[in-house]
Amino acid sequence: MNIIIKDGLPIVALKIRIGHQSTLLSNVLLDTGCAASVFDTDELKKIGLPLDYTAGQAVRMYGIGGQSEWCYEQTIPSIFINMHEFKELKLQLGPIKSIYGFDGIIGNDIIMKIGMVIDFRQLKISGIPS
Repeated sequence: MNIIIKDGLPIVALKIRIGHQSTLLSNVLLDTGCAASVFDTDELKKIGLPLDYTAGQAVRMYGIGGQSEWCYEQTIPSIFINMHEFKELKLQLGPIKSIYGFDGIIGNDIIMKIGMVIDFRQLKISGIPS
């Protein structure tokens, strides 16, 4: 997987699939300083992932300087990120595209589960199937 540096930030493209529906998220921030991954609510709604108000919960996500935004955290029974399947993955969903301009933010929860190896010299990621 390739990394593109955009405004000094590492950006990747990911294919997300839930069931038989998929979408390409082309503007995903790779953030090793973020504990939890978050995806834009509207982007995942396109492939049939609505907010589940009975099984999830509202939580605050915090950024640099202590600023916080509300998002919704819920467990996804099965989700594919590129070709890697996650079962019972807890994700945060929120309006991050309108706030920050990203389709999603990949944090350490996913980075560590996949075992990503990030090579900033070559601008490549290994350890994640395409």
